[in-house]
Order: sequence, then C-alpha cells, then structure tokens
Amino acid sequence: MRGMDEIRDEAAHTSPEAPAATVAAGRAAQELGLRRSEFELAVHLGLIAVAAGPGGGRPRVPEREVARLREDPGFPDGLAERVRTVGTAEGAALLGIAAARFTRLARAGCVSPVTFYLNRYRAVVWLYLADELASFAVREPELLAGRTPLGMRTMLEAGADRRARNWRTQRIERLLDRTGDPWARAAVEATALDPAHLAEVVEDPYERAYLARVRPEPVFGRPGSVAARETMGELMLADEPDEILWRRINLTLGLDHARGVRPAPHPGDDHEARTAPAPSSARPHALSPALSPAPRLAPPRPLPVVESATLPSPPAEHRPTGVRKPGRKRLLTRLGWGRRSGG
Repeated sequence: MRGMDEIRDEAAHTSPEAPAATVAAGRAAQELGLRRSEFELAVHLGLIAVAAGPGGGRPRVPEREVARLREDPGFPDGLAERVRTVGTAEGAALLGIAAARFTRLARAGCVSPVTFYLNRYRAVVWLYLADELASFAVREPELLAGRTPLGMRTMLEAGADRRARNWRTQRIERLLDRTGDPWARAAVEATALDPAHLAEVVEDPYERAYLARVRPEPVFGRPGSVAARETMGELMLADEPDEILWRRINLTLGLDHARGVRPAPHPGDDHEARTAPAPSSARPHALSPALSPAPRLAPPRPLPVVESATLPSPPAEHRPTGVRKPGRKRLLTRLGWGRRSGG
C-alpha cells in the first residue's frame, strides 16, 4: 500500500478544474461501506485523503482515493475495522479484563481515547479504537493481569486521569499534520491554553486575533450540539502544570518561528501580501526551508506524584536540536511560569 504522504500529496494536487474527479463525502462514505461517523473518523486519522470543496465548501473525496480504498485486498471489512470504536465495557471484553481494570488503564494513560460522546446525563463517554486496544494487548500483556504496578497505583490513588490529556495530544498532533503554515501551526498549539495563559504568552492582541482566525479545525468541524461543543472546548484545555508549561513552550517556539516568516496583520497592513496562510494540504517536508516547521518539545512523560510544584528539566531527548535554546530560567520567566512557582 502506498504511504499516506504520497496519497495526501496526490490529493492535494488534484486539479480544481475537474469537479467530476471528486465526490461528496456522503457518497464516498456509502461507496466505502462506512457510516458517516466512521468516515469522518477515518479522515481525522488520515486514512482517507480529502480535497477542499469548491469555493471553500465542504471537503470532497477524490474519486481515485475511493477507488484505491475499494481495491484494497481487505475491503470492505479492513477499513471499517480500522475505525471501529468501543467503549469501556466492550473494550474490556476485547482485552479479556474487568471494566474497572480497563478504566484504570485508561486513566493511567496506557490506552488513549480517540473520540467521545455525551450520554443523556451529559457525561463524557470515551471511545477507543478497537485496533489500538488489540495492539496494546500484544504489546503490554503484563498489564492485563496481576497486580497494578506501584507507580500506576500511586498515580491513580492521587486522582490522576490522563484520558482527556491523551485525547487532546493526539488531536493536536493530527491537526498539526494537516498544515505547514507556521501561524496555523502556532494556532493549533494555542488551542490547549486558556485565555489567561494565552494572553501571557501572546501579549499582542492582534496576534491573538490572527491565531483565532487561522486556527485549523478538524476537516468536518466541531460536534453539532451546543453541549458537545462546550464540552470539547473544556476538554481541549491543558489542566496540569507540566502540560501547561510544555504547551506554553511549544507555542513560544512556534510564535518565534511564525514571526520570522511573516508578521501577523495589524490595522493598515497589506493583508494580501502578509497574511495568507499556506494551503492546509501542504506537507511540512515539501515546504521551502523558510516554511519548515518550528522545533517542538514532545509532551512530557507522566510525572511522579510529588507535593512540590517544582518541575524537572525536560529530558535531553525532548530538547529541540539545531536551534539556540534560551536559558531555562529566562524561558520560564518569559512564559510567566517563574512568577507562579512561589505560589
């Protein structure tokens, strides 16, 4: 099977003058034997390439992409299985463990949810890819039986729950994978910060407004209901000190890079010359050196439960290479962290 980079680049270069070469998302889902929710998840996961609709309308699917997927030896069951999601009870049954143990594994971050829905009580119900759970069972069989490791027990007894954190991390990574424009990438990083943290990192209100304007969304937008949109807005925000710090650092690095490529527009600027982002289908490796993605720090590993608010230095393997690294004290002060460490 061809690589996803090749598939996406091919879809990105589909001629806009050939409308017959694409089909509507609903028709593509039908031809691929997927429910609409499964189809949208497949697009989100990068399993199905899409092209921008005419005049910025809803995305469409290249006919050759539909043909490629239909020609796969595993069609139609293979694609449907790759996007099959399960809840806690079904996921536990799939792994052959009790639902309570599955929940503990999910809260500890061993398995990550890919999406969610709200039940009738407006409580979040996490859903997991069945394919990923099967891989986890093969990779970590010792976690499915016997006593829970001490470190994990300590985390859980302290109330740790990494489900939302892992969900937003994967979501942000997939959105970043869809754009090479430096301001759009910085805007994705900014989605994990609440307004107060964002204002501390991005002091210029015009830059904050620009980040909001160029922020990429999932291909098919946010959930339809008001309650689901509000819940997603809450789940998107980093809520642990180490994650907030890492998000602030990545946004700072992204902003420095974006400002070096072009400034954010201010009143009276030539918007055409200075503000147009690169096409969202552009892949980072295909960009000119000036538009190469900014270095990023990987999300921090789970930290041990400690009473002190002092954070350790980033592991060496998580530090970006090829860039001048500001001193830790100066960077934390710039991010506003130093002012909080004493409180």
